[in-house]
Amino acid sequence: MTSEPTVPTRPLANGARIPQFGFGTWPFSDAEAERAVAEAIGIGYRLIDTAYKYGNEVGVGRGLRASGVPREELFVTSKLNGEWHGREKVQEAFRDSVDKLGVDYLDLYLIHWPMPWQDRYVDAYLGLTDLLRDGRVRAIGLSNFKPAHIDRIRAATDVTPDVNQIQLDPTLTRDAARAYHEKHGIVTESWGPIGQGGDLLAHPVVTGIADRYGRTPAQIVLRWHVELGLVPIPKTASPDRMKSNIDVFDFTLTPAEVAALSALDRGEDAATDSDTTGH
Repeated sequence: MTSEPTVPTRPLANGARIPQFGFGTWPFSDAEAERAVAEAIGIGYRLIDTAYKYGNEVGVGRGLRASGVPREELFVTSKLNGEWHGREKVQEAFRDSVDKLGVDYLDLYLIHWPMPWQDRYVDAYLGLTDLLRDGRVRAIGLSNFKPAHIDRIRAATDVTPDVNQIQLDPTLTRDAARAYHEKHGIVTESWGPIGQGGDLLAHPVVTGIADRYGRTPAQIVLRWHVELGLVPIPKTASPDRMKSNIDVFDFTLTPAEVAALSALDRGEDAATDSDTTGH
């Protein structure tokens, strides 16, 4: 593959475009994030995903600058933590994140978890809409929100979330959430896109397709996300795996192969429950 693969982009509800493949930075330290982000951008990644909770925004920012790629060519995402769920508190949280990252704006700002027991995520979203209208973020959205949570947001505001980032892989296909997103013009981002612990990558369905194409199991799973129109954000500290992961735009899976991978789904109950989990 070339050192800088061409990654297609998807249009977002509020006018920006998001690369259809990103680089995750959890759980890197600042030092690890600085090296990994600079390496990933050099390989061709342009969507970089971090969060206040990750504790590595300073390192991510250093990696952005070390890459030498102009800021306007990058798509930088961070996430709002639960203690700032409030319309005015969002302003403080945003300033903290952009100061740590050393940037003037964010391309995408997400509410990290709904934390419904606080009952403040609608106010937090209204704070995000203020940032969007002021031009301090190019797109806004959610992470780990269920359709019921999004219904409350849609009832309270006329600004459609651009993105919902959810746990998603062939064993957690999240069909109902994806259908809801598509109906309402929300792009689905996949965290944990190659599963947890390596079991998915060793599954015979995955390895069989990988052998057929002469590809790695991770490439097959990541191509499955692309085939479904999702935006996967895999994380790795290995430059070789960074290169391999993003090298999925020169082949396609058949509908039968996509279906075989989707048949590995374990059901919604296997996903982390954002009604009871979050920060």
